Amino acid sequence: MTFLAREEKNPIIVSGQIRPSSEDFEVIGVFNPGVTTFRGKTLLLMRVAERPKCRDERYLYVPYFNEATSSIDIKCFDRQDTSIDFSDCRVVVDGEGNRYLTSFSSLLLATSENGVDFEIDPTFRMAPSNKYEAYGIEDARIVRFGDTYFISYTAASQYGICTAAVTTEDFVTFSPPVNIMCPDNKDISLFPEKIGGKYYAIHRPSCSEFAKPNMWLAQSENLAFWGDHKLLMSVREGMWDSARIGASSVPIRTDRGWLVIYHGADESCAYRLGAALFDGDAPEKLIARSREPFLVPDTPYERNGFVKNVVFACGSVVEEGTIRLYYGAADKYICLARIGLDGLIDSLEEVHS
Repeated sequence: MTFLAREEKNPIIVSGQIRPSSEDFEVIGVFNPGVTTFRGKTLLLMRVAERPKCRDERYLYVPYFNEATSSIDIKCFDRQDTSIDFSDCRVVVDGEGNRYLTSFSSLLLATSENGVDFEIDPTFRMAPSNKYEAYGIEDARIVRFGDTYFISYTAASQYGICTAAVTTEDFVTFSPPVNIMCPDNKDISLFPEKIGGKYYAIHRPSCSEFAKPNMWLAQSENLAFWGDHKLLMSVREGMWDSARIGASSVPIRTDRGWLVIYHGADESCAYRLGAALFDGDAPEKLIARSREPFLVPDTPYERNGFVKNVVFACGSVVEEGTIRLYYGAADKYICLARIGLDGLIDSLEEVHS
């Protein structure tokens, strides 16, 4: 696409730059950062995935947060046990149907003067702190309201997948985490301003007896209690976004409406990025949408990693008509693409109701 250019230094952050949480763990990926600007710098809240170092090839070691002891404990699974499902590198399922993530995610902070070369804060780690976050916290989205930064993220545990949130004014002290959407729900992205006196958020219910994972819209008076849920946008059969969709970054206010970058996957589980345009005053009204994705995994660092063929974004910065999109590649790296704002909107296909 002529309006898109990948950063020549991609990947801009790799796992070798990240210090593990302890000498017993190894970092297997840094990806899917939440993005904002803070005190004149670009700030990333990076998802860092770790796993215990392998002590015996016969066993799979799975970490989790134990709320009773406030520590990271490890479960051990025998690879020779045929009752256990090891087919997905991300998840292990025991003989009773219990699911565990094979890695453990927390959020680390990095800042940059130029938006490309990042300094990683060695003292910052937002780690799981309660039973709803036992399997890790992932994929932050950051939106600013005045002096307050509202950070939503995915919290996973045996109780399901929740959307949790904290607030901060300085990225040093944070409010206690609260669950703002019931499970299973993820990919929440808040609009950066009130519309008609209310807050709005895009979210993605993950489980349904009948429907595939679609994007929904909710509204709130206070950022804590969300209601009036409405279907916003659906998957499209036979297309690149036929299996699941979800918001990828904070909606962008333009003079043509709200631009939302979103991810889509098909039945092959390849993740790509597209965009949609919604009415500026009525965000439930879809105006236009990508017929084809504008970013697909076609470089080696996007095709090969912990999970193959994935580009996945959680945040961007807009400056002088250009979107700096920070995205995860193959669940292993952080990369940067620059996108012409008008060019992206012009590429969208009008939706006829």
